[in-house]
Amino acid sequence: MSTTTFRVLPGFRLTLGYTLAYLSLLVLIPLAAVFLKTTTLGFEQFWSVVTSPRVVASYKLSFGASLLAASINAVFGLMLAWALVRYSFPGKKLIDALVDLPFALPTAVAGIALTALYAKNGWLGQYLDPLGIQVAFKPLGVLVALVFIGLPFVVRTVQPILEDLDTELEEAAASLGAHRWQTFRHVVLPILFPALLTGFALAFARAVGEYGSVIFIAGNLPMVSEITPLMIITKLEQYDYAGATAIATVMLVFSFILLLIINGLQAWTAKRTGRDR
Repeated sequence: MSTTTFRVLPGFRLTLGYTLAYLSLLVLIPLAAVFLKTTTLGFEQFWSVVTSPRVVASYKLSFGASLLAASINAVFGLMLAWALVRYSFPGKKLIDALVDLPFALPTAVAGIALTALYAKNGWLGQYLDPLGIQVAFKPLGVLVALVFIGLPFVVRTVQPILEDLDTELEEAAASLGAHRWQTFRHVVLPILFPALLTGFALAFARAVGEYGSVIFIAGNLPMVSEITPLMIITKLEQYDYAGATAIATVMLVFSFILLLIINGLQAWTAKRTGRDR
């Protein structure tokens, strides 16, 4: 007796074809257009554009600050998610709602607010400046903005895994004589690590392409606080479309390689811990 499996969605071919067409229109074709526009430059012109001192300085700031911000968010995002899941305290629901604020807040508003806070005459900047700590219009300001917009990605990625994590595993480890650090390192962290890497990758990807919240607090000083997206916008304003796409191509390649490495580490970790089954 044959049984027919009921499926809510239509057949495999239709759904796959629709998905590929959708991705092609929104992702593949625009990316292909970037690469094709770059080919209008000769290799020498391309190399001259992407290796100019100002552009190289923007690469270092954008990718370096993005990696550092994602790393900071991985640590403190994990701590915040842990506090929200494992503890009850006054104002917990408010803090949980505030985590999503960078998602809802327009990036320009975030940039203006951070600048008002950390400028020399700002609420926080007026106390930091006498200590020799300058945030606004410095690379440190870029880092602060990227940490601000990337934190929710880590918290919201790790939080569901923590909620599903059975505390009996920690209690069993403690009953066997494991200390708190040993329990966290050998029991909790291996389970959370794939989700933590995912949050790290999402925070990094968002930080690399961030523009609105950064340009206000960065000050956009040549060779000091210019980010790569700003260099692309500058080229577009000069009607140098080929130059803009050349810089964008370099960003795409580097971002793809870094995300590929992160996804490889995530798959390796999931396989090692047996969570890919």
